[in-house]
Amino acid sequence: MRLLYVHERFGALAGAEANAQITATELGNRGHSMGILHGASTGKNEPGWNATFPYRFAIDPASSAASTEIALNDFKPDAVYVHKMADLKVIDSLVECRIPLVRMVHDHDIYCMRSYKYNYFNRQICTRPASPFCIIPCLGSVARNPQAGFPLKWNSYFDKKREIALNHQFRRMIVVTTYMRDELLKNGFDASRIQILAPVPREGDPNLRSTFSDRNLILYAGQIIRGKGVDVLIEALSRVKTRFECIILGDGNHKPHCEALSRKLGLNDRVHFKGFIPQEELKAYYRECSVVALSSVWPEPIATIGLEVMRYALPVVAFNAGGIKDWLIDGQNGFLVPWMDRDAYASRLDQLLQDKALARRLGEAGLEFVNDRYEFDGYIKDLESLFKEVAFTPADP
Repeated sequence: MRLLYVHERFGALAGAEANAQITATELGNRGHSMGILHGASTGKNEPGWNATFPYRFAIDPASSAASTEIALNDFKPDAVYVHKMADLKVIDSLVECRIPLVRMVHDHDIYCMRSYKYNYFNRQICTRPASPFCIIPCLGSVARNPQAGFPLKWNSYFDKKREIALNHQFRRMIVVTTYMRDELLKNGFDASRIQILAPVPREGDPNLRSTFSDRNLILYAGQIIRGKGVDVLIEALSRVKTRFECIILGDGNHKPHCEALSRKLGLNDRVHFKGFIPQEELKAYYRECSVVALSSVWPEPIATIGLEVMRYALPVVAFNAGGIKDWLIDGQNGFLVPWMDRDAYASRLDQLLQDKALARRLGEAGLEFVNDRYEFDGYIKDLESLFKEVAFTPADP
């Protein structure tokens, strides 16, 4: 098959980019011809992306529709895999070409004007489909502008509804959890066109196991932005009765607030912010970790960090938000705590710190669960089968 990926960036950056490269590399290894229609370069691991995608077509921001047509005419794909793309001119051109289209739904961008289904001010998770409620009371038409200049930008509700309508015409929508499937269903997508294919986390080190030492180390690894709830985690930590140490890895614009909150609550000697560290250095913390804290209060599509740490037989405590419940089974591989319940969160941390046999048992169960359910070869086979099905099966009339 000739498969054309469509992605808003070229090069390494975050989870979406990692998934795009790893799947395209493996599909290329299986004999398929891989091309990519892409936006701006990230400047990271471009040689690796060049090797993965022998056929490359850059999008000209001034004429994105024309760039799309050139890629389709030159590469002549059997199927197009839209990995992440917000430019409606590109999506419109793809729909018009009548080539079978598959979409990867990483997040809430397609149907949420704020893109994260979460009210920044009151922290409530939105349960509605896209509707006029997005304008009032959500105020989703006004968003932060990450570009230089005025700090706010205008989002069009009508553009969002048009984007949803265009995506309704895709042959398949790939989602990562049942929660994400249900969000598409709320927005009118055909259930028969939605397929759950969860991304497979990095392989763990089979020889690495935590000592579950008396250090009682609690580990958080991820972005420190408001939706990740690190401030809520710190408030929960202030209620933990057992002696502990917490290492918080990562950076973000909410970090100064969280550091100040930690000092205010008298946790300076127990909570340590270490910033971003390379993936390999995480293993040093895994060897001493007793529990991994996942504190997201926005509706995570999946939160792959949880799957990654389970590869190292570590138990996880998390709030019940979004798709986390697809892989975190309460009492089986960790604890799923009611949303924003700081007391319950602290109680579960106490339980695991005081009962290391339980922590080990939940961690081993998590390893068995993730190895059984999130297996890379099976994931690629399912993806390959999906592309073959849409490429060589006539569309419904």
